[in-house]
Amino acid sequence: MSIGEVEIRGHMDGFDQGTLAPDRARERPPQREARDLAHDALAIVLAGGRGSRLSDLTEWRAKPAVPFGGKFRIIDFALSNCVNSGIRRVGICTQYKAQSLIRHVQRGWSFLDGRFGEFVELLPAQQRITADWYRGTADAVYQNIDILRRHERKYVLILAGDHVYKMDYARMLADHVASRAVMTIACIEAPLADARQFGVMTVDASSRIAAFEEKPARPAPMPGRPDRALASMGIYVFDEAFLYEQLIRDAEDSTSGHDFGKDLIPRLVAAGLPVHAHRFSDSCVNITNGIPYWRDVGTLDAYWEANMELTRVVPDLNLYDRDWPIWSYLEQTPPAKFVFDDDGRRGMAVDSLISGGCIVSGSEVRRSVLFSNVHVQNYCEIEDSVILPNVEIGNNVTLRRVVVDKRCRLPSGLAAGVDPEADRKRFHVTDRGVTVIVPESLGQRVHHLR
Repeated sequence: MSIGEVEIRGHMDGFDQGTLAPDRARERPPQREARDLAHDALAIVLAGGRGSRLSDLTEWRAKPAVPFGGKFRIIDFALSNCVNSGIRRVGICTQYKAQSLIRHVQRGWSFLDGRFGEFVELLPAQQRITADWYRGTADAVYQNIDILRRHERKYVLILAGDHVYKMDYARMLADHVASRAVMTIACIEAPLADARQFGVMTVDASSRIAAFEEKPARPAPMPGRPDRALASMGIYVFDEAFLYEQLIRDAEDSTSGHDFGKDLIPRLVAAGLPVHAHRFSDSCVNITNGIPYWRDVGTLDAYWEANMELTRVVPDLNLYDRDWPIWSYLEQTPPAKFVFDDDGRRGMAVDSLISGGCIVSGSEVRRSVLFSNVHVQNYCEIEDSVILPNVEIGNNVTLRRVVVDKRCRLPSGLAAGVDPEADRKRFHVTDRGVTVIVPESLGQRVHHLR
């Protein structure tokens, strides 16, 4: 046994590995008990990543700040899950081009009452502990350890700020306590080909993690499911004291990359500590046809597809659920408006999401998502497209399978998504043929707060 394993095992005092109680771990606790645990929890949202796979959309903004679903930002889903779960103490670690994210959080998430110890607090990289910027996910939490300790919570929930899903974190907290684990990881079944992008785990009959590998070249399939792997969602629960001890140990390890998935979790599992796998299906709030809804919108194709799914008659993601709403900053805008009803010049939208402040003037919009304040002039055809806020679209514009970034001014007569080869000369075109238009590709200069 290595010295590192001895140090970790030293924290196992009081844990009887024979009493992990697999049956008890699978029981769903009473709602009251789960909410009490949520009150004793602090959530940390990791929102500092660049999200380079989103290419042009993250050139001037962090990935969690990317608009989604007609009126939200991606980070709103993790933050709404916190509030709806009863967790009202939240820190957000920011780093890469975070100004638009910071502004969104300040405008949309200042309703929590500090008089009752509620807050959404921004934690930018400040070099508080070391002279480095955030070097990894574990280091981002470690560098704020002095701030986090002041809140004196029993449990710490670590969240990724760049996924779209609806989850009751209180149920996961209760599962963590019932399993008597030192750490709990939320997991979801993923196609084997996609699992290379995630941490992959194998578990025993009691849902204890027996092996964990971050982004493996050859993911281990699930028993009896050769086409599926059990993937980490990047959602973790720790007992507070244990987490801080492990973060300090990791920070002192010069060989570590200071990342939860690459370093800290594999070390805990290798040392034989009880690390528990929490099935997303046990806490997912949005299950359609027996499948829990969760989307990693980390690529342009995945981002476009997830938005397009919302235009279906019955989309997999329910944004109209009053029992589990998605909160966001609500800009004051007038109602959407559609004008002209002449043959060949009819303002209309079918199978589409149209936000406030939009004006569709004598044009047709089909299977598309228009964010706020999009103005569409006459004789345009827009299909299967995502148009972000404050876009001006001139006359006779044709858009098919297009994503248009904020503040673009599309000139009259522009056609995009019609001829992929022509598009590649001006715009970025994805592997699946989605054309992405940003102001720079149109030769337009805008301020970069997006």
